[in-house]
Amino acid sequence: DITGFTLSKAPEIPLAYSISQNYPNPFNPVTEISFALPTASHIKLKVFDMVGQEVALIASGNYPAGLHTISFNAVELPSGIYFYTLTGRGVTVTKKMILMK
Repeated sequence: DITGFTLSKAPEIPLAYSISQNYPNPFNPVTEISFALPTASHIKLKVFDMVGQEVALIASGNYPAGLHTISFNAVELPSGIYFYTLTGRGVTVTKKMILMK
């Protein structure tokens, strides 16, 4: 029995591309969006309005495998329902969020 030692775990690498529900939701005007990457990837995280028009590019570039959180400030957008989409390595995942001002 060894006491006084702590085992540190390596960061967990996700098994699949995923995007979490933004928090808080509904939000005004800032929210956090988290996503998971199983491998280092070139990604784009975009926001679209109800008619499919792109209204914001939140993130674009190379990200390492793991969990990431990005803050989105929608101060320029009107209240409404929006969709945020993560694309990378042929995968696309989308969630819905509500901006209430």
